[in-house]
Amino acid sequence: MYILGISAYYHDSAACLVKDGEIISAAQEERFSRKKHDSSFPGNAAKYCLQYAKISAEDLELVAFYDKPFLKFERILESYLAYAPRGIKSFVKAMPLWIKQKLWIKEVIKKELNYEGKVIFTEHHESHAASAFFPSPFKEAAILTADGVGEWTTSSFGIGENNRIEILGDIKFPHSLGLLYSAFTYYTGFKVNSGEYKVMGLAPYGEPKYVDVIIDKLIDLKEDGSFKLNMEYFNYVAGLTMTGKKFNELFGGPPRKPESKLTQKEMDLARSVQEVTEEIMLRMSRFVKKETGKKYLCLAGGVALNCVANGKILREGIFDDIWIQPAAGDAGGALGAALFAWHQYFGNKREADGKNDFQKGSYLGPEFTEDEIKKFLDENEIEYKKLSEEQLTDVTADLIAGENVIGWFQGRMEFGPRALGNRSILGDARSPKMQSKMNLKIKFRESFRPFAPSVLEEKVSDYFELDRPSPYMLLVAEIKRERQIKMNEQSQKLFGIEKLNVPRSDIPAVTHVDYTARIQTVNKEANPLYHKLLSTFEKKHGSAVLVNTSFNVRGEPIVCTPEDAYKCFMRTEMDYLVLGPFLLDKKDQRPLEEDVDWRKIFALD
Repeated sequence: MYILGISAYYHDSAACLVKDGEIISAAQEERFSRKKHDSSFPGNAAKYCLQYAKISAEDLELVAFYDKPFLKFERILESYLAYAPRGIKSFVKAMPLWIKQKLWIKEVIKKELNYEGKVIFTEHHESHAASAFFPSPFKEAAILTADGVGEWTTSSFGIGENNRIEILGDIKFPHSLGLLYSAFTYYTGFKVNSGEYKVMGLAPYGEPKYVDVIIDKLIDLKEDGSFKLNMEYFNYVAGLTMTGKKFNELFGGPPRKPESKLTQKEMDLARSVQEVTEEIMLRMSRFVKKETGKKYLCLAGGVALNCVANGKILREGIFDDIWIQPAAGDAGGALGAALFAWHQYFGNKREADGKNDFQKGSYLGPEFTEDEIKKFLDENEIEYKKLSEEQLTDVTADLIAGENVIGWFQGRMEFGPRALGNRSILGDARSPKMQSKMNLKIKFRESFRPFAPSVLEEKVSDYFELDRPSPYMLLVAEIKRERQIKMNEQSQKLFGIEKLNVPRSDIPAVTHVDYTARIQTVNKEANPLYHKLLSTFEKKHGSAVLVNTSFNVRGEPIVCTPEDAYKCFMRTEMDYLVLGPFLLDKKDQRPLEEDVDWRKIFALD
């Protein structure tokens, strides 16, 4: 039995195919359209999913859509009416798309997929909960979801047992932890629904100066983690911006202009909202533990991508273990809807062993054969060397040790916002120059952004204060104490971004200013080739850690095809590209004919 899950029309639309309860394929539309956070119908992603399984839409038993459009429409109408006539501008802007498209999703699905069968609609947070629990390794667990907003719900908790999930309670719009965080994302000059990572990355440079103001003025927070926002300060219900005049007055002026210089104020605001978010998530987790009595916790929804908060929940020991859906945002809703249909709608069994999840390392996207890659290289007269697997890991390890930056393109593309060793840019974590080199010359992004380490799963505790796998880069932990370099008196006087260039450990390229790292553990079974590269690097050069960042530049989705990878390689100052078994040296390449000057686009020196 084949079930296709679809998420679309908000941000990060995606498709996921489930065969007899097994996740066969999943991908975000942005990877095919090359439009970051593409929200349009995931036609290309759905086509890929079907092609991968060698089936057509006629073979589908059912299509499951990740939310209920009429409920969402009801919320939008009621919200506008509550604030009328103030919200007329945004109401007029939103309506045409609803009238033409969003209310007719069943028809759109049938037309886009050329499909005549059954379509079901799950609730948004039900999809998140299903994506959190059903692929998890646990037979039973508590579930916590939090994001901006679904139909009405913004946070929910429940339980998963065997093949069923049940939502036990929720918080409703306009009171939203995700939207509170997004309001600060907007106010600090970053883009809502994509800049939240930047706020999280900026937080350690600041001081929590505004925590009391947020708690006193913006949010009425209860001991159980439930809360209400003071809507006098926000503009997202009826307006076209996140924050209102009162918010601006409270924090001493208008929002920062995008791309303008970051000041200590933005850093302090980021730190403050991050600490408030962590406190809310901790209170919610304690409450959920008390209410459900379960040993394990599953998390999803956009807020579950806040890996700093996840790390705190784990370290507090509230639950024995936690599992977070790697595609925790709306993309994962497609996966949740498909699994909900299989387990709950059709009532099929679920066998969990308590150890292994069902996410397959999140390597669920397209892959390209050696012949397909060679054809692309030959047709475009691109210089390359073909290497055996032994040579490939050996040569690449040496190149990385020589402080070269490597584009690494292998196997199936990752599902979710993180590159996990198949569509990655790699560097030496021991190099003090690597962080700024990768940010400014390869990613063309803000210098303060931290990079994540990939580490051999069996060696994680040698480098980090973590005693378990973190395969999806969704947990933050401290660098092992003995590896840390304590700041001298002069360094301790530094403020904000000045702290950036002070090495803090013997793996400085992945050590954030607060001595933490967002860790990806690499498992031999889940990704044999990447594991072999790390093992070779450790054997030859004495370190089981590499810098791993996603294979893209700022503003672009992660690369999908060999052509995407080659273009990204040529438009940046990457030194080498590994495409399957083929090694490309930048020095051997002709310049791209239709070149893009990223430095001008991103106003870089």
